[in-house]
Amino acid sequence: MMHLAFLVLLCLPVCSAYPLSGAAKQEDSNRDLAQQYLENYYNLKTDVKQFRRKESNLIVKKIQQMQKFLGLAATGKLDSDTLEVMRKPRCGVPDVGHFHTFPGIPKWRKTHLTYRIVNYTSDLPGDAVDSAIEKAVKVWEEVTPLTFSRLYEGEADIMISFAVKEHGDFYSFDGSGHSLAHAYPPGPGLYGDIHFDDDEHWTEDASGTNLFFVAAHELGHSLGLFHSANTEALMYPLYNSFTELTRFHLSQDDVNGIQSLYGPPPASTEEPLVPTKSVPSGSRTPAKCDPALSFDAISTLRGEYLFFKDRYFWRRSHWNSEPEFHLISTFWPSLPSYLDAAYEVNSRDTVFIFKGNEFWAIRGNEVQAGYPRGIHTLGFPPTIRKIDAAVSDKEKKKTYFFVEDKYWRFDENSQSMEQGFPRLIADDFPGVEPKVDAVLQAFGFFYFFSGSLQFEFDPNARMVTRILKSYSWLHC
Repeated sequence: MMHLAFLVLLCLPVCSAYPLSGAAKQEDSNRDLAQQYLENYYNLKTDVKQFRRKESNLIVKKIQQMQKFLGLAATGKLDSDTLEVMRKPRCGVPDVGHFHTFPGIPKWRKTHLTYRIVNYTSDLPGDAVDSAIEKAVKVWEEVTPLTFSRLYEGEADIMISFAVKEHGDFYSFDGSGHSLAHAYPPGPGLYGDIHFDDDEHWTEDASGTNLFFVAAHELGHSLGLFHSANTEALMYPLYNSFTELTRFHLSQDDVNGIQSLYGPPPASTEEPLVPTKSVPSGSRTPAKCDPALSFDAISTLRGEYLFFKDRYFWRRSHWNSEPEFHLISTFWPSLPSYLDAAYEVNSRDTVFIFKGNEFWAIRGNEVQAGYPRGIHTLGFPPTIRKIDAAVSDKEKKKTYFFVEDKYWRFDENSQSMEQGFPRLIADDFPGVEPKVDAVLQAFGFFYFFSGSLQFEFDPNARMVTRILKSYSWLHC
């Protein structure tokens, strides 16, 4: 073989197909499994006789090596925990050995890469495949100086295709239920490419093999990452199934790994189309307990709270005391950063996102078709170029839009702007700062955010009841 491929073979659990006729046969089955596992992933060179010698120091050392790498107690024995891990789905790249054949650490010697989706699986609509690959690309793009663009013809750095059985690279797929995909390290020609086994059942969720999750792992290898021993990492060798795409995020271990190859992303040079909230100086990543912290936009989402800042957002839920911190693009790759406003209409299970003179509609992690739309389709006069903040009252089914020192009210039932607006914020919300960054409705109050402060407003008493720091929602 001229080159050693950097294979990524994510396999389904290996379930024993042997009839259990006694302890001896089960023990033989376990040893067969262990031998194959250690040969494939831990560079074990042995034969059956050698492996079946219980006293073999080599075997014990290899089992200990495997246990240590995968976070198990390094007993050197084939205990139940070890055998359970050996049966789990995993990537086919060896955890040790073999990689010495690559000269140096493989990485791209440029920062702009191209990718091309050569063909599609019949399991998903084409736009679903496009979206999954785009999300996977964004995962790595957001934490590195790398940028990606898609080609629709010709040779790209990363060629992505679906195939079955033998497909021309000497690494044949094996049908449904075993190897899910494989990828090659950075380099010319075949290197960098990703192949998915089209005998698998590819899905957008966890009902089958999730395309986004596998693609994100594969792209890590295409960019030069090896495996991580961190069980929370995307690059951990065992394939970790999940039930919610919205729970996915890169671990710090993944970030450290990819940035050791390419460094961190440059400071943002994004310029908004119209004047928007200022970008804080100092750290590129906002700190949740910074006393000067302000928010770009705030919204609820199916019972959770989303606090948007720059390219990021904090996600606070009732069942998790510690807010999660994510990149906006990890969940919604087509949304812009540095948002102006956001709000949820519960009756429509939809969150509306605003930036400049456009707005988007999202449900869960999907941006709805037909967006973005112009804000003037909502009934704003042509002189309004952006929205500062918005909140929807789910009981009254009214949405409030705040622009500078005024506000408009939108009727969700008639889908029209109400007559008699705009009105002055100071007249109807006395005590609230006239420049509003974000608004949240909770516990019977409206919370108006202005810079690093928030004003708790009682709509029944028509008065501000408390003034708090903005970051108080993040358990600071």
